[in-house]
Amino acid sequence: MNREDLQFLPISINVTNKKILLVGGGKVATHKGTIMARFVQNVTVISPEFTDEIKQLPFNFIQKEYEKGDLEGYFLVYVVTGNHELNAQVKADAEELGILTSVCDAPMLCDFVSPAIHKEDNITISVGTNARDAYQAVYIRNQITELVNNGTIQINKPA
Repeated sequence: MNREDLQFLPISINVTNKKILLVGGGKVATHKGTIMARFVQNVTVISPEFTDEIKQLPFNFIQKEYEKGDLEGYFLVYVVTGNHELNAQVKADAEELGILTSVCDAPMLCDFVSPAIHKEDNITISVGTNARDAYQAVYIRNQITELVNNGTIQINKPA
């Protein structure tokens, strides 16, 4: 299977009262965590080190090296360590436990991918490219955001 064969179903997942794990505490984890914080706070971050910015997010932080047992009880796992071998190990461990996993910059290892998102009130507009071109998704999302901000598209229905 190659990247072009990947198919991701665009769905929204109920994460109410579900535990989410973010493995990694660097720049990419900070970016992913900042996006996640707009939707959930029930996130635990495991990493030997954290950026100052990620520590400002409303998450639980465990400063340590990853171990397989760290996955117990989690519903979703985002893997953003920057270490390809570790990312693959976390994915393999999660798969054994039946936990859905998204591995940053490795669509072949992903059970799910996160789209580019515009969120306003209770409306979420997401743009995905089937894990093929994140920059294109962000570009289109930014155009949507601009249309909303300048009033061309109305998010809130008229009273």
